Amino acid sequence: MKLAVEFPSVSYREGPEGIIRLAREVERIGFDQLDMFDHVVMGYPTETRPAPMYPPQMPIMEAVVMLSFIAAVTSTIGLGTEVLVLPQRNPTLTAKQIATLDTLSGGRVRLGVGVGWQESEYEALGESFRTRGKRMDEAIRLLRKFWGEERVDSNSSDYRFEAIAMEPKPPQGAKLPIWVGGSSRRALLRVAELGDGWMASSGMSEESVSAKRALILEHAIKCNRDPAEIGFQMMLDSPPRDDAGKAFYSDMDKVVAAAARIQDLEFGWATINMTAIFQSGARTIDSMTDVLGNIHDRIRSEFD
Repeated sequence: MKLAVEFPSVSYREGPEGIIRLAREVERIGFDQLDMFDHVVMGYPTETRPAPMYPPQMPIMEAVVMLSFIAAVTSTIGLGTEVLVLPQRNPTLTAKQIATLDTLSGGRVRLGVGVGWQESEYEALGESFRTRGKRMDEAIRLLRKFWGEERVDSNSSDYRFEAIAMEPKPPQGAKLPIWVGGSSRRALLRVAELGDGWMASSGMSEESVSAKRALILEHAIKCNRDPAEIGFQMMLDSPPRDDAGKAFYSDMDKVVAAAARIQDLEFGWATINMTAIFQSGARTIDSMTDVLGNIHDRIRSEFD
């Protein structure tokens, strides 16, 4: 089982040096992947919309900029997003940013993408929330073109331009992996049609996860793709929203049991949420590192 860490934005409170130290520790401990989650803004509740999933004042560092900073101080760990809300971003600019990050990191990037859930964020960025699914598919295709083709044209309904070049190409070219998050039927079919892997939430039953995984693999065959080339990743636990959830990373037996569940579901990747580790009581870089090291050692000893 490969292990990813969702890096905590809250680490900014110990300054740039704290971020550098924590990123290097994640790499030194032996994790395979360091991911950043993405939100640009968080909306307040109003008379016409409910409170968001997270507190509006939650500190969130911009994902691509943060990964670029971390790329400069690490050398081997994979770098990615879990997940970038792609349809609220311009795909041409996103293609350039990710190509640049892949170039400067030596080909270490894996892009995780999703359609998101927060309409107010789309509004703040001047993009349509209602058409996000269609534009997601168009954007993924455009990323592949920019990374792999000498000349790019687009005549889709949302992105129209002619005779564009983007250089340099990322080291991984058009094969730079794009993993897709989400659990709707369209998201699962998108994995099979356009993605290299599925980033699943952990809040589903075993039956639901297995059925969704089977749908992806079956549809991949219909799309003339090799299902063995599609990866699967799941978080050990859902982002905590109550005291019970915040205690998850304080109980190593629960952590190991969650990893065993993920392995039994035939997922090759598991993700540790470091923000949740912070919420469980590890409030400093040093204490988060200690917990992270214990989790890594325990899971590796149990499953390797």
